[in-house]
Amino acid sequence: MICAILGLGLLLEGLSVPAHLRAVDASVLALAGHRTPGVVSSGLALAGEQKLGAAQIMAQAAQQQSLPERDKLDAVVKSLSQQHPDWQIWGGPEPRLEELLGAAVPEAEPVGLDKTSEGEPRVANSSTRGEDSAAAGWQPFTDFIVRSEQRDKALGFLRNSSDSAVQELLRCRMLTNTVIFAPSESDSGQALDAAIAIGGLLLEDGRLNTWLRGNLLAAAAEANHAGSTEPIEEALLDLTSLGQRFNWGQLARFVGRIKNTETLHGLAEQIRANETSAPVLFAAVELTGEPDQVARYLHNFSQTSEPDLATSLEYGAGAVGELVHSNLRLHRAPFRESLRQSPVFGGLFSASTEYSLRWPGLTLTIKWLLYLTAGFLLAAAAHFARPVASTLEQPLEVRGFHLAREFLFALGFLLVVLMLSEPFLAQESQQTEFPFRLRLPVAGGLVPPGNPNAHVTLMNQLMGPKTILTLILFFVLQGLIYIACLVKLAEIKRQQVPSRVKLKLLENEEHLFDAGLYLGFAGTVVSFILVSMHVVQVSLMAAYSSTAFGIVFVSIFKIFHLRPSRRTLLLEAENAPAQGAPAPRTTAPVAASALATTP
Repeated sequence: MICAILGLGLLLEGLSVPAHLRAVDASVLALAGHRTPGVVSSGLALAGEQKLGAAQIMAQAAQQQSLPERDKLDAVVKSLSQQHPDWQIWGGPEPRLEELLGAAVPEAEPVGLDKTSEGEPRVANSSTRGEDSAAAGWQPFTDFIVRSEQRDKALGFLRNSSDSAVQELLRCRMLTNTVIFAPSESDSGQALDAAIAIGGLLLEDGRLNTWLRGNLLAAAAEANHAGSTEPIEEALLDLTSLGQRFNWGQLARFVGRIKNTETLHGLAEQIRANETSAPVLFAAVELTGEPDQVARYLHNFSQTSEPDLATSLEYGAGAVGELVHSNLRLHRAPFRESLRQSPVFGGLFSASTEYSLRWPGLTLTIKWLLYLTAGFLLAAAAHFARPVASTLEQPLEVRGFHLAREFLFALGFLLVVLMLSEPFLAQESQQTEFPFRLRLPVAGGLVPPGNPNAHVTLMNQLMGPKTILTLILFFVLQGLIYIACLVKLAEIKRQQVPSRVKLKLLENEEHLFDAGLYLGFAGTVVSFILVSMHVVQVSLMAAYSSTAFGIVFVSIFKIFHLRPSRRTLLLEAENAPAQGAPAPRTTAPVAASALATTP
């Protein structure tokens, strides 16, 4: 009873530790974000600095996540926007640019630039593209600068710039071998001129990071010296696309911390793919100050990164930073929230949460040791609960071997608990690339993309996480059965019974020695059933590996362990009667007198 209670207690304690192999727990993020600036407080600080545009998009992020005190930020933002209606485009006081380009919002419907699914720029109606931004109270900068009047003013201003990077970028207007934009001299060159104007204004106003500035200068120089034009065109397209969602202040604030064009492209592609993600990504970059880490997280977890980042915003800047630095998915366990409020386990849970934040690797090791010890104690409870061996079975008792069996059970228990409790253990990779796709109708029409009748079988699937995890599971289970057979063989060899009895006992354990084959066949059959029912999607190689591992382990055991031991016992059993036979009985001599008196 003591072993069972302790085992269950250690199991519960292990389950309550918020440390995971492939996830970060929400309680850890809550602790990391404690007393760190949040979305609302950062938005209020931006509003106090008269950065209206940045404060507006932070307020939108707070509204999307229903954060506390979001109404307070909304009130401050609305008051500031009413006091300065001319900041709709600039997002704050920009007297130099406002004097150059003006601040009045044209009544005509603006147009914007975007990229089609084939990667080609197109002119897009901003009434739908900028619907969210217009409702939030700001004017997208691309929709403003793309108009001929503002575009010509901006290009004329940039021609007089003394910045070498600006002049190098302006020389890109002379390119004729462009692959994304139409050349500036063509009838459709307004798109490239608007993109160059946006990039040039950011460079001239000193809004870009030194490293990103160097990347743009190098890409422009390469294009102007008969090199590839795609790098500079893609960077300009990313800036233009961000300008369709942000006003000038928001755009300058967002790209100001970006250090390279790869990060710029990753963030812009995510916002292009999902319009509603712009406030969340802006808030994540603003709170962490590390857009490269945010872009890496978006790249590694393309399917779940946005909701995880949005959830982390609830806990503050420290939580967002911990999430993107851990490079793990977010996991929320409701029962841990109950443990945190429990008077019995609350203190212990708080301590384990702090250790999980400070030393995640050590805490995870301790958690697994708790599972291992719990399994050992439960196996010990089963050992003490079994009935006492009878007198007939006393010679079969060998001291110490039950500890080996309990340790094997503990290893199997650890494996099962990890399979059932670890979140996202078999998750597939979410990494996505954003390749630039150029549509070539002639080449596509002449060269077929492939055989449309090609059939891809499950055997040809790549080695994904589910397949690798299945292989590891079958291998470990077969290994545990193999060790259990070795322990049983060693136990029989040490029992205090004659060799012929040991041979009979080995025959009696034949089913145990073949358990690897049975488990292998069962694993293959179950895998086939689950795949056919579309419950799991794993390679058939993983299903066949179950039987293969069983054959290998059973063959090794029987050939290299069981066969030599049985041969030794056979020799001992054959020699035992000759060596231990009693001496032949001799008849005592009969006395001569007795013979004489016999009639």
